Amino acid sequence: MHPYIPHLLEDIARAHRNRDSLKREPLQTIEDEFEAIERWISEDPTTTFGEYCGLKTVDFPPAEQLSDGDMELVLQVFKKMMFSWNLDIDLPKALPLSIAYTMTIDTLNQKTSIVNEGFMSFDYCSGSPEECIFKEYCSCLKYTDDFAADEDD
Repeated sequence: MHPYIPHLLEDIARAHRNRDSLKREPLQTIEDEFEAIERWISEDPTTTFGEYCGLKTVDFPPAEQLSDGDMELVLQVFKKMMFSWNLDIDLPKALPLSIAYTMTIDTLNQKTSIVNEGFMSFDYCSGSPEECIFKEYCSCLKYTDDFAADEDD
């Protein structure tokens, strides 16, 4: 294990969301509720995930300095921490571990909204394999291959 990993795991544990922050004051009227929903839909997030949880990408070693076991451990703990913030990340299962690690840690730099009910997900899928950032690991490729096979039949 990389000597820095135990310290990093402690930092991630401290970054979990305080469950008391989930309590919110009930809105007074249905109009207030609709106004809050409309404001949430129309406004772009202004705060990064890192600003919410207090972690910075510079505190994470680059993937090339870690073993697969170290990256898997950090990802497991990091995703649990994300879950406490009602956040998730959607990555292709075939994505190499080093890329999954790097992209997951980079969520700290992404602007996002934090919700009390439901989940927000960091989703990089464009729906078009030709333009996908995941290239040959794109999950949509299997659908285009299936579609092409159906056309050939």
